[in-house]
Amino acid sequence: MTALRASLAATLVVGAWVTVGLASASASDSAVNSQSTAPRADTAQAPASAGLISAMRRDLGLTESQVRARLAAEKKATAVQDKAQRVAGSSYAGSWFDPATGKLTVAVTDDKRAGAVGAAGASVRLVSHSARQLDATKAKLDRLSAPDGISSWHVDPKANRVVVNVVASAKGDNDVRHFVEQARKAGPVQVKQTPEAPRTFSAGTVGGDPYYTGNVRCSIGFSVYGGFVTAGHCGQAGAAVSGWDGSAIGNFQGSSFPGDDYAWVSVGNGWWTVPVVLGWGTVSDQLVRGSAEAPIGASICRSGSTSHWHCGNVLATNETVNYSQGAVHQMTKTSVCAEPGDSGGSFISGDQAQGVTSGGWGNCGSGGETWHQPINEILNRYGLTLHTA
Repeated sequence: MTALRASLAATLVVGAWVTVGLASASASDSAVNSQSTAPRADTAQAPASAGLISAMRRDLGLTESQVRARLAAEKKATAVQDKAQRVAGSSYAGSWFDPATGKLTVAVTDDKRAGAVGAAGASVRLVSHSARQLDATKAKLDRLSAPDGISSWHVDPKANRVVVNVVASAKGDNDVRHFVEQARKAGPVQVKQTPEAPRTFSAGTVGGDPYYTGNVRCSIGFSVYGGFVTAGHCGQAGAAVSGWDGSAIGNFQGSSFPGDDYAWVSVGNGWWTVPVVLGWGTVSDQLVRGSAEAPIGASICRSGSTSHWHCGNVLATNETVNYSQGAVHQMTKTSVCAEPGDSGGSFISGDQAQGVTSGGWGNCGSGGETWHQPINEILNRYGLTLHTA
């Protein structure tokens, strides 16, 4: 493995790779079965390396042709999502992708907008609460002080509610009950249970091909011009960063955690960046061609310094995660696992960058869920430009 890393470093540079590390699908049997019925599509339009196909076949239980069909359908749905939101206007109430049909569903509050949304290429569902109303409810929850027994909360467009996730073992806690009572007063809220509390996935220094800051090991995210993006909890602004071989890479130029969980690191000292997600010698490396946001329900994959390649589905967007260090906002939840050292690594859907690994619960042996900080928010915050192929 050392020889492999040395060879890769000579041609690409770790600073450009996405050494993430979470993920494994934790989809139910019914979800896998529904995915297997996805319609066939023009496979020539599906951006997929051999490694991406292999990981999705393993983690989502699909054949190669089903993987290609799904990626093509998701690419189309991503484009439809933006157009449908524009024509829905103030009646827009969110959207989600259905792997079983290969279609994007858009919720609206005004039936007069249904025709225009349908003409944009989406299925339409009439609901009571607009995205603006649900976002306002979530914003009220964001202003509350959440106890440790509250895992997270997010807008669920399919349920047309704000979902509050409670750690199962803490459901009877008085502080948890009080938070739920306050949440219900804020607007349309649904309460669900989760088996564990969320945690970040940084780790002490161990062997591998990550980056290091002090005695913390994390994973490199996506290349940007001048450096790479990663998780904010991995280091503070000014902290020195070294690569897998111990040589200096650069420094944290900006970092935010909690509240957000993102950072960017400058690259120099003989290191440079390329638009590649590392395959770790077990799958082909994946080129990054953009950062179009995948809809809820779409497939998503991740590469990482601890757990390498795994795939799953997008479960929720704009979720607030309540870590022990404090709440982090605007996160995306996925059905992938994570393990220590995976923090900061990349999530990718097809050839589109999605975000950097923040944390989750579970592990890659038993499964779990993972959150990532969306890439476009990081780029906008620091004025960075994603390095694309």
